[in-house]
Amino acid sequence: MSLYRSLRPFLFALPPETAHGLTLKGLRLLGGISLPTKDDAILAQNLLGLDFDNPFGMAAGFDKDGEAISGVHAIGFGFAEIGTLTPMAQPGNPSPRVFRLAAERALINRLGFNNRGQADALARLEDWRAKARNPRPVGVNIGANKDAEDRIADYETGAARFAGLADYLTVNISSPNTPGLRDLQSGAAAGEIMRRVRAAAPDTPVLVKIAPDMSHADAIGLAELARAEAIDGLIISNTTLARDGVATSKHKDQAGGVSGAPVFTMATDMLRAVHQASGGALTLIGVGGVASAAEAYAKIRAGASLVQLYTGLVYEGPGLVKRMKRELADMLRADGFANIKDAVGTDIQ
Repeated sequence: MSLYRSLRPFLFALPPETAHGLTLKGLRLLGGISLPTKDDAILAQNLLGLDFDNPFGMAAGFDKDGEAISGVHAIGFGFAEIGTLTPMAQPGNPSPRVFRLAAERALINRLGFNNRGQADALARLEDWRAKARNPRPVGVNIGANKDAEDRIADYETGAARFAGLADYLTVNISSPNTPGLRDLQSGAAAGEIMRRVRAAAPDTPVLVKIAPDMSHADAIGLAELARAEAIDGLIISNTTLARDGVATSKHKDQAGGVSGAPVFTMATDMLRAVHQASGGALTLIGVGGVASAAEAYAKIRAGASLVQLYTGLVYEGPGLVKRMKRELADMLRADGFANIKDAVGTDIQ
């Protein structure tokens, strides 16, 4: 039995946010004493003008304020994404606001972009850049304050602030926990956000994170708009409001987005549809329900060049990352691929 399996009952006896805080503290300590180990060369790629030693990234939401970047890299991730960060600090929604659905290997959260604000994270990221040993890519996920009078301007502000420090920027217009935010995924608002973010960060890779609850047609339309506005890629996807996969849970009626295993199929199907429609012209990051190398490989073969996870770690622990890297390398070789990039989108006819 792994150490994490032994510790998990203790962690699961704590409120989810308390356990999460302890995990962040542990990773901060680890980041000060440990460096990432060398990865199998078959997993390495250059994307977005960046070198990724492996395709696995910590999804946004885990390290909102950029406190444990080195620790995230130390447990094996090829990249980290901090945030979502808003221009002004905000507490988010009232607690309790995170719920474990262990039988479904899922979480429901309605955090609401709780963070200490962009200025706080900016200073921390500058300090990390100055001190980091063997740094790996770090993305910054930007959002709008709940009470902002001009939410589009909030995205422009975030892009301008982090353009010089972030390896890439993620525009989060798909969280279900800020009222009205998902309305920005459609029509003129999405195009305006993309134009203003691109103008504010002309030399920084920009991706847009979308919701799995969109129709495939709408997701493809957003991808076409992204290409037209010189956006580099999409992250597919955020949490879902659907309750199909958690219908028997006592928490099913809790407001918020579902993450974890119930999201896997819907997010992967959307990923496949967007990759096929865009002809590989956009860099796609697959996220949603990944807790094994086989699930990561399915997203890669559906069109993802990179894969993010978070909820899978809650149930499997930090050793999951190294295990997935080893097993994914074996799968690639077994299927005759010389490099991971050769496997991207290969399930699409």
